[in-house]
Amino acid sequence: MTEPAAINPVVHFEIPVTDMDRAVRFYEAVFKVELDRRETDGYDMAFFPRADGRPGTSGALAKGDAYKPTRDGAILYFDVPDLDAVIARAEAAGGSVLYPKKDIGEAGFVAEIADSEGNRIALSQAAE
Repeated sequence: MTEPAAINPVVHFEIPVTDMDRAVRFYEAVFKVELDRRETDGYDMAFFPRADGRPGTSGALAKGDAYKPTRDGAILYFDVPDLDAVIARAEAAGGSVLYPKKDIGEAGFVAEIADSEGNRIALSQAAE
C-alpha cells in the first residue's frame, strides 16, 4: 500500500438543523459570513463560503429526515480570530457556552458552544 500525499482528508461537513431560518441567522451572526441557501438532493441546505485552493474545509447546514441535531458524536472545530467575540455573538444569537475558553498553550485557545439547534460546536483560536 502506498502512502497518501500529505492532505487534509476532510472535504465537507454537514450540521443538522431543525429550523433552517433560525440556524442560518445564528451561523451568519456568529461567524460573520453569508450562507448560500439552496436545495440539494431534496434537502434544504445552507452552504458556508468556500475558498478553493485555500487550506481548510467547508460545509453546510442541512435539514431533513436524515439530519438530527445532537451534542453527542463528532465535534466540528471552527477556527476564529477572536474567541471572546465569537462566544459573545453566539450567546447573543441564542447559543450557550458548553466549555468555557481554555488556554491550551502553544496551540492557542478552545471553547465549545451549543448552537441554536442544540449541536455542540467547538471554537479554536491560534495563540497570540
